[in-house]
Amino acid sequence: MKRIGLSALMVCMALIFCTPAMSEDTVYYRLEDCRQQALSYNASSRSQQELQQAAKYNRQAALAAMFPRVSANGGYMWTSSNMHLVGNELAFSFGQSTILPDGTPSFAWKSGAEGILPDAAGQVIADVHKYLYDATTIDLTHVLVAQVGVTQPIYVGGRLTQLYKIAKSNERIAMLKSEAHHDETIYKADEAYWRVVTVGKKKELADQYHKLLCQLESDVKEAVAEGLATQSDLLKVTTKRGEADVKKLQAENGLTLSNMALAQVCGLPLSTRFKLDEHELEETSLPSDAPNTEAAVSNRSEMQLMQEAEKIAKSTAMIAAAGLQPNIVAQANYLYSNPNAENGIKSDWKGKGWFSAGVVVNVPIVHADDILRYKAAKHAAKAVALKTEETRELLTLQTTQANQKMMEAQQKIALARLTENNAAEVLRMAQESYEAGMITSSELMQAQTAWLAAATDLIDAQAEAKTTETQLRKYFGSLK
Repeated sequence: MKRIGLSALMVCMALIFCTPAMSEDTVYYRLEDCRQQALSYNASSRSQQELQQAAKYNRQAALAAMFPRVSANGGYMWTSSNMHLVGNELAFSFGQSTILPDGTPSFAWKSGAEGILPDAAGQVIADVHKYLYDATTIDLTHVLVAQVGVTQPIYVGGRLTQLYKIAKSNERIAMLKSEAHHDETIYKADEAYWRVVTVGKKKELADQYHKLLCQLESDVKEAVAEGLATQSDLLKVTTKRGEADVKKLQAENGLTLSNMALAQVCGLPLSTRFKLDEHELEETSLPSDAPNTEAAVSNRSEMQLMQEAEKIAKSTAMIAAAGLQPNIVAQANYLYSNPNAENGIKSDWKGKGWFSAGVVVNVPIVHADDILRYKAAKHAAKAVALKTEETRELLTLQTTQANQKMMEAQQKIALARLTENNAAEVLRMAQESYEAGMITSSELMQAQTAWLAAATDLIDAQAEAKTTETQLRKYFGSLK
């Protein structure tokens, strides 16, 4: 008896010192409140939204690539000397004309040719040389070139169209991933929510069970004092009450941890205490708007992701095939430069520039690497198609199992509720029989233990049904 009393004292101290401290602030949440809080807190949800925007702009960029591209280019260059198309020395069979460094023209006759032509003719040749030298000198001190061009792809083997389809599929994938993450967040929030509710109810059961055993222990002590019970009977009850102390402590610690898990999902301080709406725990049903299994599988985000991946693989194969087809691109340009060569080479700003337009055609003849890439892309697309069919089969099996699990959960609830009602009635009758002295305390404890087990099974069955219902709604795409 002394050992039992010491054990009870230690359990009581554990209840006081081992239970984590909780915040005095209590939040009142319904299931929908918990879902919204989890969605607004989750950083991954915001990340998925940003990825959706990125995919949207990538799709728009792929569409814009089909339209004309306009670009402008300009350049400026300074040089330390000019360009001379005619040299400063011109040699003839009868003499040589030279432009001196100071710009003065001169002509020198060869020996023996002085008398053939008059001296004035040599100066005329030098003056002409000077004129040509000056006229063909290009001022390159400041060179400016400006160009505006338009490029329009006419036919590039369907490459641009397939790139747009890929970008569109990527946008769709980003949206599907966001929806899948949305559903997964709701599922985790529901799971944490119902865990708190069920652990809270189990704590209430543990408190009731502990209270029953404390009352029974008090009654047995009085019976021992009156000689109506033995010390062995009291020892059994005290031992059972010690076990109830432990169960109560475990329930309290479990509730603390469950609260912390729910707070983490909702982005609240871990010390937050929750008061939750529990009435929906007893209301479980198959989704009224549930489609048939085939339609549900087709609507699953996993299935749609695989279908988009299959589209991307097919477009990739078409892009590889585009390398084997002609490419036609049209161009138009306007070019202006100073110095300009519109009417001779002049360094002035009077030039009007010039326009040019043309079409470039590229026809591949022997491109073995492109042929091999196309074949590889076709096989990759086939592999994705096979993976899609495999995914459809797995999702069909998964959805069917979840549907059956939901129906089994409802049957478990009905059976557990019947068992709990029977156990409660047996406990009531055992209590009356014990008070009338018709049964022993051991038999009463058996009835109490059976009632606790039945009530716990009912709570577990209800929690399983709620979690399965959320999972089934997730599979049916109705967690919106």
